[in-house]
This record gives sequence, structure tokens and C-alpha cells, in this order.
Amino acid sequence: MKRSEINSAIKNALKLFKEYKISLPEFLFWTPEEWQTKGSEADEIRENALGWDITDFGSGNFSKVGLFLITLRNGSQKNPEKYPKPYAEKLMIVAENQVTPMHYHWYKMEDIINRGGGNLMIKLYNSDENNCLADTDVTVSIDGVRHTFPAGYIVKLTPGQSITLTKGLYHRFWGEEGKGYVIVGEVSMCNDDANDNCFYDKVGRFAQIEEDEQPLYLLCNEY
Repeated sequence: MKRSEINSAIKNALKLFKEYKISLPEFLFWTPEEWQTKGSEADEIRENALGWDITDFGSGNFSKVGLFLITLRNGSQKNPEKYPKPYAEKLMIVAENQVTPMHYHWYKMEDIINRGGGNLMIKLYNSDENNCLADTDVTVSIDGVRHTFPAGYIVKLTPGQSITLTKGLYHRFWGEEGKGYVIVGEVSMCNDDANDNCFYDKVGRFAQIEEDEQPLYLLCNEY
């Protein structure tokens, strides 16, 4: 991705958050220069990858295959003694037909919540012992109500709805065409993008960045 694309995505997100009256913590607005003045007092942010996270998954086409995320809080799977929070929270923005590739988590259980805007489309499969897509019925909880769907079923989450995704459950999601941006919340167990993601196809989790302009703010993997 070009840095200009990342900066543009952040500016677009800030407009949407203002529209929906969503306030953000101040560390998200520290400039690269301000980050150079931060010492060990900000280690929780650095070590748990809090902050801006904008990726095209190595696709080279963010508008088609990509995701805008902010990690607001997070504990640590690998160092729970230092960071004992057993939970994480994210904000995401998903555009119409912008796909997050098929994946599951080895450890993390998460609730995906449509906080507002358009509809979020989620395609579901169980995983089998070879990490392939299983041709078996999928059982999930949507706002506390259990549902069973055939393999490959696409759930439509309308604003206010949420779905619980258990570990080992493959999911792929995008915004429904014609309905606009979706503001998505995630409440989950601790997040570890380095070790806890199993993508069905080989993808890059973090974008390779072409520096065509100065960064507005640093991404969570750049501190």
C-alpha cells in the first residue's frame, strides 16, 4: 500500500467516527515525532499492538481486499503475567464489497458487532483436521440465539446485531453492496496477529508500505 492510501483511510475513518459520535483515545493522535518522546510508560501500547492497523493483506488493492482496524485495548497471550487483561476490543470499518480473506483463530473467540452503517456479510465454514473448509453444518450464536447453517452460509449482520465466532471457525466478511460503510466492533479474547491467525489462502497480515508521503500517524506495527 502507498502511505497516501493509509493516510486517506485514516482521514475517511475520522469523518465516519465524527458522524457516528465515536470518540477515540488520545494515543491514536500522537504524531511520529511525539512517539519518539514516549518511553516505557507506553509499553502496553507498543507490546500489545494497540492503535491504527490498515492492511491490504498483500493484495495491492485495499478497496477490494483489505481492512481498516483500530485496536483499542488488548492483553497478551504470550505474556499474561505482564499484561493480564484476558480481553481485547477493536473498531473496524468495512467498505462495500471490501473482503477480509477467509481465516480462523487458533485461540481467540470473538464477538463481531455491527455498530452502524450498512450490513456486514459473513461467510462461515467449520475447519477440519487439515485446516481445510469442512462440509459440515455450522452452529453459531447471534445475539444469544443459537443458529445452525449449512457450510458456506452467508450471515447478514444488520446494525445492532452481533455474532460469536469460536476458535477454528473459518470466516470471511465484507460490506453488502449498496449499503455503504459498516462500522464494526470486535470484543474478544486477547489478540495475537503474529501467532493466532490461520488464513485459508496465503496472505500478508500487514501491508508493505510505499512511502510516497509522510505518515499522518504510525501504524501499530511501526512504533
